[in-house]
Amino acid sequence: MKGQRFEEIEHTADTALRIRGENLEGLFCNAAIGMLKLAGIEPLAGPSRKRRIKLQASDDESLLVAWLEELLFLIEMNEVTFTEFDLTVEGNTNLTAEVHEAPIGMIKTHIKAVTYHNLKITQVDDGFEVTVVFDV
Repeated sequence: MKGQRFEEIEHTADTALRIRGENLEGLFCNAAIGMLKLAGIEPLAGPSRKRRIKLQASDDESLLVAWLEELLFLIEMNEVTFTEFDLTVEGNTNLTAEVHEAPIGMIKTHIKAVTYHNLKITQVDDGFEVTVVFDV
């Protein structure tokens, strides 16, 4: 896959990202990276620790929202950010991830929520694409 993995796009009230990935795992990783960049989150220098995340949802769009919302929850509750992602999506309804988390050094924009507004994962020539709208 060539080009950017995500790009910010104009949205009337909130902020949105168009995200691409060669497969669902790549799409979910790129969505997480894009969300962290959108929020301007930077880790403190130093060691990170691993965390295992397991999620289940009714379909791939719901799984994507659950994934990003879980990351937002951990960011807010534990004041951590994420530096590496290794994840598997099984059957479009189960996600298992190992993430590396580090303390937050800086956050520019707090994201309140991930929305379902026009959320549809579509298959394209070189993988998958989705537009995710964030409530900021």
